[in-house]
Amino acid sequence: MRKITAIEAQKKNPNRVNIYLDDQFAFGLSRIVAAWLQTGQFISAEKIATLQSQDSRELALQKALHFLSYRARSVEEVRKNLEKHEIPDPVIQDTLTRLQSSGLLNDHEFAQSWVENRSTFRPRGRRALRMELRFKGLAEDVIESTLDEMSDEESLALQAARKYMRKLDTLPWLDFRNKLGGFLSRRGFPYEVIATVTKQAWAEKYPTGGQSHLDEEEEP
Repeated sequence: MRKITAIEAQKKNPNRVNIYLDDQFAFGLSRIVAAWLQTGQFISAEKIATLQSQDSRELALQKALHFLSYRARSVEEVRKNLEKHEIPDPVIQDTLTRLQSSGLLNDHEFAQSWVENRSTFRPRGRRALRMELRFKGLAEDVIESTLDEMSDEESLALQAARKYMRKLDTLPWLDFRNKLGGFLSRRGFPYEVIATVTKQAWAEKYPTGGQSHLDEEEEP
């Protein structure tokens, strides 16, 4: 058994304390783990090991919460972030389980949020969204169920086209079609949607005579 002779707040991190055993620095702990400790208390080697294990879990949880504070994350993103901090795999898995149990980490909600955000600010087709969600480490069933819930691609493509075609002033139909079509293709929209939307965007841009001009340029 060893005696706790001092408990001091760390200067650089007030949320942690230094534990002194038998008048010598022994280890640091987060305040929440060290809350029940008192000067003069005797603790065993087994209890010290338990405290350090709890501290490791608490540190991992705090790192994960800090990472999540910027925006929603997928389970795999949090896992990779904790791995960067060289946290042991069992502690990482414990942290992920705690976050999922508390509802702070949910891949389906993350996928929905990601798709909604894209649809609002930078519309993309299912192909592009599927690649992005895979990159985030989401399971295929989560990806597919989320994409099944999204708006139809034609309306999203038209939304994206309306923003982009402001850059295409004065272009003739063929150049307009090629540039807008290339943009929509890079956004992951399929050919049949692109073909329909480019014509609709052209008609909106040139409501008077636009269709006849389009028909003339497409004649063989």
